[in-house]
Amino acid sequence: MQTNHDLFSIEDVEQFINSHHLAFLYISKTNCSVCHALLPKVEKVLAAFPKIQMGFINVDDIPSIAGHLSIFTAPVLILYVDGKEVLREARFVHVEQFKEKVKKIYFLAEQS
Repeated sequence: MQTNHDLFSIEDVEQFINSHHLAFLYISKTNCSVCHALLPKVEKVLAAFPKIQMGFINVDDIPSIAGHLSIFTAPVLILYVDGKEVLREARFVHVEQFKEKVKKIYFLAEQS
C-alpha cells in the first residue's frame, strides 16, 4: 500500500477511483467503534498488497456519499479495479476471509 488519501467530496472519491488501477475505499463514521477497531486490521491486510491505493471517507464529512455509493451502514470496504467495483464488505468483516478475497483479486488484476 503506497499512500493513504483522505477524501472530502464525491469529486475527490471519483477522481481517486478513476486514477488508480487498484483503489480501495474505507468508509467510516466518526462515532463508530467497529470502524475504529477494524481499520488497523484492514491496514495490516492491505500492507501485503503494495499496489493498492487506500482512500478514507468519513460519511459525516460527505453525507451525500451514502446515496452515491449505496452505503447503508459503516464501515464499508470497497475495492475497485480500473474503476469497477469488484469487492464490497460491510459492518462486520471477517478479516481472514477479506484477506483471501483481496489476494485473489490482486493477483488476477496484476495478470491483466
